[in-house]
Amino acid sequence: MLALTALTLSHFRSHLRAELRLDGRPVAICGDNGAGKTNILEAVSLFSPGRGLRRASAAEMARQPEALGWKLRGELRAPSQAYEVETWSEGGTARQVKIDNKSASQLALGQVARVVWLIPAMDRLWIEAAEGRRRFLDRIALSFEPGHAEASLAYEKAMRERNRLLKEQVRDAAWYRVLEDRMAAAGHRIHAARVQAVDLLQLAQAEAETAFPAAELELLQSEGSMPATEDDFREALQESRFRDLATGRTLVGPHRTDLIGTYRAKGIPAKDCSTGEQKALLVSLILANARALAQREGAPPILLLDEVAAHLDAGRRAALYDEICALGTQAWMTGTGPELFAELEGRAQVLEVSDSGGTSEVLQK
Repeated sequence: MLALTALTLSHFRSHLRAELRLDGRPVAICGDNGAGKTNILEAVSLFSPGRGLRRASAAEMARQPEALGWKLRGELRAPSQAYEVETWSEGGTARQVKIDNKSASQLALGQVARVVWLIPAMDRLWIEAAEGRRRFLDRIALSFEPGHAEASLAYEKAMRERNRLLKEQVRDAAWYRVLEDRMAAAGHRIHAARVQAVDLLQLAQAEAETAFPAAELELLQSEGSMPATEDDFREALQESRFRDLATGRTLVGPHRTDLIGTYRAKGIPAKDCSTGEQKALLVSLILANARALAQREGAPPILLLDEVAAHLDAGRRAALYDEICALGTQAWMTGTGPELFAELEGRAQVLEVSDSGGTSEVLQK
């Protein structure tokens, strides 16, 4: 099992200090809007690589008005061993990480913990720009392959440098070859990880008996198709130079990929589904992600579900909670009132969050 058994927040967002002891069961967090519930989920999301579920800077996470910096400490129980994890930022600097009291990279967090989330900002996933869907898919791909983050960083860096050459109308092929070699290597890894993630999600949905509708997924390029091999991608970049010089940017690669979803049972594009159906498809994908990870890693990920219960009727809520408990995942869920978690019937720990003069207070029940 993968779970946080202790969590301490210090000067993080609205929390001056909070100390939580946990037993691995799902965690239901209740409280008024603005009390600080989502801030706890954001803290848990930082036990994985990246900027967390709000994609905020380290400076933005510091409690105001003090802005002294913040620190999170957690005891993480994984299937094979336990870890002590600390992450913090001082004075708005980039966040730092320690695992078992040794300095570590953020990428190392992906080796010890998988954290998957669904937040209200994702509700527009199927109707927003392709960038949001790529980000959604990349978080899923990262949960399966921690090295996906490294490949993404390498690709983005090389592409920025190539785009700079294009904008400056540099035509010397030697300048491009080095960057295109890097882009081809990293870009192929990115595409392979995304294809694997889609395949694993499709399989996990097909094998499950669930109350949530399955989503048929497809990867599409804005123009043409993604080259099949690293060599093909390198050649495509070379052939595209003159066209790219005209536009001042790179027009071929995984940064041009879109994730297309279809409500499988109805054959309706996800973008044309009702708001409720779009939400149900998202829940289905997050649960499929968790099931696939449980099969591959021997334990499901930690799930973060912000305000998910408010958008589901009682029947769907009960089905969601049953699936969470059957998976054995530590799901952290927020809601305005305990009635939204009634179907859990004592199968979860309950936290009550309130606001006291701009400071969040947490009561463990």
